[in-house]
Amino acid sequence: MKFLVSVIDDKVNPGSTDRMPAISTFNERLIADGYWVFAGGLADTTEATVIDNRGEHAIFSDGPFVESKEYLAGVWVWEVPTLELARDLATEASKVCDRKIELRPFQ
Repeated sequence: MKFLVSVIDDKVNPGSTDRMPAISTFNERLIADGYWVFAGGLADTTEATVIDNRGEHAIFSDGPFVESKEYLAGVWVWEVPTLELARDLATEASKVCDRKIELRPFQ
């Protein structure tokens, strides 16, 4: 089963900024165990562009698609055999990166 694991940060109460060594160690374990597919941190929401090309002309808007104190700070894609294991890893990921995590299976 593949899962999108979203890292959620908070502009009002952000997670620790010194988590990279712990995250790297966690990632190395994911790779060694064969669960790693992809991961990446995201630039600040001020760097985002929303593109809406559903009409006659594309509309470009600066900033995130929704203004919120919480925002998507990064993602992992994991491939693990069970939902239970994915939940266990996501629980650990939340502690490791000091942020909320959303776990969502791919269809």
